[in-house]
Formats: sequence, structure tokens, C-alpha cells
Amino acid sequence: MANSLTEASSSIAAEISTKKTHTKTAERGAFYYGNDMIHYDVIRKSQSSKVNSSKAVARKVVIKVHPDQRVVATVPHDATEDSIQQAMLKRARWIWQNIEEFAKQKDYVLPKRYVSGEPQFYLGRRYVLKVLIDSEQVSNVKLSRGKLNVTLRKDFDDRVVKVKPLVDKWYQHKAKAIFHERLNKMLPKSSWVTGIPSFRVMAMKKQWGSCSAKGNLMLNPHLIKAPKECIDYVILHELCHIAEHNHSEKFWRLLTQVMPNWKEVKAKLDDMAELYLNE
Repeated sequence: MANSLTEASSSIAAEISTKKTHTKTAERGAFYYGNDMIHYDVIRKSQSSKVNSSKAVARKVVIKVHPDQRVVATVPHDATEDSIQQAMLKRARWIWQNIEEFAKQKDYVLPKRYVSGEPQFYLGRRYVLKVLIDSEQVSNVKLSRGKLNVTLRKDFDDRVVKVKPLVDKWYQHKAKAIFHERLNKMLPKSSWVTGIPSFRVMAMKKQWGSCSAKGNLMLNPHLIKAPKECIDYVILHELCHIAEHNHSEKFWRLLTQVMPNWKEVKAKLDDMAELYLNE
């Protein structure tokens, strides 16, 4: 879908700046497309090999436009500001078109009505909700061929009352199974943890997970809507709290040790949080 830049202004706003926080260094850049200034975030990958040409760098710049219209460029660790900007300019038209498309789709933040056609998410994939009426079937939820099918024995004027509890229960069931699986996968990386920590699945509005002073985990069932790497990040984050109970420098070093790309994964999860938590 990328196009060569013919309409974009040749003037680039040299606004890449470094803003230090307690946990990471954030870079931002901007360029003009016609009269519109487009800002973007830069995430640098940890790489040992160096790229010598800007053309090679451009091929390795991964650009994504998110539903909240945020533009993110994932780049090699040693990419120069100029090479990143050139890569952005080459896809400026595509970036602008996607921003415009998402700007028109305001309904993604509206509360769900639980009617056919609405989006649902599971393990990072988008599915379409389909409500079926079958008087001979027991009410149930099944995932099939890109659809989350909810079967009711009879129709209701307010489907939220009947469909939402069924969908929530389905997510809870899937969350318990997948979280248990991912926890077992992450434990070998967490050498400081003895035994298998217990965990509960509990809906939370502002947290993906938590860890008690006794090392018991609590995980948000909405997390099951995210890709497995995001689930792994949250579990490892909470397991790190068993060793370091606050967000000290030691905590972030430990998290980086067990998951070097946690910043990229966290950014992906944060970006989709509004959609995953939308009910």
C-alpha cells in the first residue's frame, strides 16, 4: 500500500526530541503531508548488527497507524534521525490515509450494544460478533471462522442484558486456561520464583495485573483479548514484583533481563487498551 511521495511537502519538521522518563527514552518526530503535520513515536529495537545505508534502514522501519491515530515507527537501535524521517516520508500518503480512516471511525470507543457486527477481540485478533436465535439450542458462545457466535434461545429487546454476561463468562473461561498456560511458560525465566504462584482472574478498570505482598497474582480477564506476548509481558511484570516490590531501577533491570523488548510490547498493549477494555 506504500506509495512514493509526490504530494508531501519536502519540508520536514526536525522535531525528533529525546524526553527522559524514569523507565525509558521516548523519541518523537514529525513531517508535513500537504498542510497537515503528522507526529510519530519512535521505538528502537535492541540490535547488535549495525545498518550502514539509509536505504537498508528504511526497509527495516516498521510503521503502524493505531486506532487512536497514533503513528509509531519501530526502527533498528542505530537508525539515524534523518533515515527514520526519510522512511516516514516514503510512506507519508499511506500514513495520512490511515489516520483519516481511523478518524472517521469514532464508534470504536462507544460502549458496546452487543449486537451482530460489533468487533470483539481474542488473543490479538479481531472477530465479528454474531448473535443467533435458536430455540432448540442451549445459550452458548463459540469462536468460528472469524466470528464470535452467541446463540440465544429467544430474542430480547435489550441484548446487552443477555449477550454481555455470556460473552464475559466465555472470556473468563478462556482467560483462566490461557493465563495458566502462559504462567507456566514464563516461570522458567523467573528463577527467583519458587513454586507456582496462585492467581485470580478479576476485572479491573485501571490495571492489567497486580501482585500481592505474598506473591499472589491477579490478572484482568480483558487481557485475554491481547496477543500472547502482551499476556507474557503482564505476567513477567507481576512476577518481577515478587523479587522487587516497587518500580525501582532494580525492577526495570530485572524486567529487561527476562524480556528485553518489553517496551515495544507494552506500547502495543497500551495502544489497544481502550478497545480491549471497551464494554
